[in-house]
Amino acid sequence: MIDDIKADAEKKMKKSLEALTSAFNKIRTGRAHPSILDSVMVNYYGQETPLKQIASVNVEDNRTLAVSAWEKNLMPVIEKAIMASDLGLNPSNNGDIIRIPMPMLTEETRKDMVKQARADAEHGKVSVRNARRDANSDIKDLLKEKEITEDDERSAESDIQKLTDRHIAEIDKMLKAKEEDLMEV
Repeated sequence: MIDDIKADAEKKMKKSLEALTSAFNKIRTGRAHPSILDSVMVNYYGQETPLKQIASVNVEDNRTLAVSAWEKNLMPVIEKAIMASDLGLNPSNNGDIIRIPMPMLTEETRKDMVKQARADAEHGKVSVRNARRDANSDIKDLLKEKEITEDDERSAESDIQKLTDRHIAEIDKMLKAKEEDLMEV
């Protein structure tokens, strides 16, 4: 039973890390990276579809993305979807390929993006701590129902704290890497 609680807590903590990775991918740096467009949804025959399912996104050079659709008639729709996204990108369409130059980031913009990254990391930490709280609560319930001993409870809470510390350290490491990436000129 305790192992199930620990496994569930670890699963929730890993999901928090995945959500943070996704949030960090949306914060663009000055460099081109295909994951910047992961959140772009395109109207594909009346259905909102992720861009990566109807087109290939490649890095042309350090500062330019190239998008080529599987179907040429989708090029204007894809271009509109990229412009409508809140990414602040300005694509140019030559009929075959949509090129998306990455705008240079000012010092002020970089600092704002670092603040956003820190806020996202803090949300991730809160989510990990919530998973710890839920697991500890479940363990206390088992103790109240006399299904485990107090020693089992202490041991399980210690293990869950170690899991929490490991995931919080991973979040800190991810944030540090993102901050360095953002502040790099």
